[in-house]
Amino acid sequence: MNSRKCKVCEKPFTGRSDKIFCSVKCKSKYHILLRNKTAKAALDVNKILARNRSILYEIMGDNAVQKKIKRIELEKKKFNFKYHTHYNTNKNGKTYFFCYDYAWMGFSDDDILIVNRK
Repeated sequence: MNSRKCKVCEKPFTGRSDKIFCSVKCKSKYHILLRNKTAKAALDVNKILARNRSILYEIMGDNAVQKKIKRIELEKKKFNFKYHTHYNTNKNGKTYFFCYDYAWMGFSDDDILIVNRK
């Protein structure tokens, strides 16, 4: 049994070769910290996605299936094109980027097609 240092408090301990914490308390502290950091990152990303979806919903309304809009209009509303939930490439090679139940596709440098996929 080798003497190693705890991953949290760095106190020396002995035990199994795959052991990395000196106690249950240190192990819990480590995993709570890890969960909190992960949750914060997820919250930040989800805020951006929710804002993007709100912008798309505002443009589309309740009944529209698809609508063409100028890219600058989305940029004015602070739409973040870098964030999406998933994407799909159709048989013509065009990529649709999804934000939950809405999708958008660039027609040109100026035009964006927004589609409601409910």
